[in-house]
Parts: sequence; C-alpha cells; structure tokens
Amino acid sequence: MEKRYKIIVSGRVQGVFFRYTTKKTARNLGLKGYAKNLDDGTVEVVAQGNKDDLDRLVDFCRKGPLLARVDDVNVKEEKAGDEFEGFEVKY
Repeated sequence: MEKRYKIIVSGRVQGVFFRYTTKKTARNLGLKGYAKNLDDGTVEVVAQGNKDDLDRLVDFCRKGPLLARVDDVNVKEEKAGDEFEGFEVKY
C-alpha cells in the first residue's frame, strides 16, 4: 500500500542543487512526486511510494546535498493519490 509524505526542508536549501539531488534520490528509490522551492526559502517535497523508501528519502532530506545546510525537516503523511507518473522538479 502506497503512502505519501509532504516534507518541508528549511535551512540553506535553495540554490544548492537540493531539488535535483532529491529528484535523483527519489527516482533511484522508485518514488513518485515532486520537489519545488517555496517563496519562504524552504523546499517542499511531496513523495509517494512504499514506507521504507519514503523513510530513506526523509533521511536524505535531513542531510541534503554537499552544499546544503539543513536546519529543520517537517514530515506530514498525506492521503496517497494517483496524479504522479514519476518524480519531477517543479518551478
């Protein structure tokens, strides 16, 4: 049974390839969803798949790519849907 997480990552997470490395990580885990920058300087990640892979993505988000500095990660479980075909970066 698929689950969906909405993850909000704060810190120095924009302009450091956070969305792109999240996309690569999520695709390698077989997850669907997106990553996008929000106006307040955070990154929103919505990911759907099995719980173990979602938890692995959350672990990645807690560290981020090399140039990032993650201050906080907020994870909320949401109802899974069927609108995602893959994992993308949104602009």
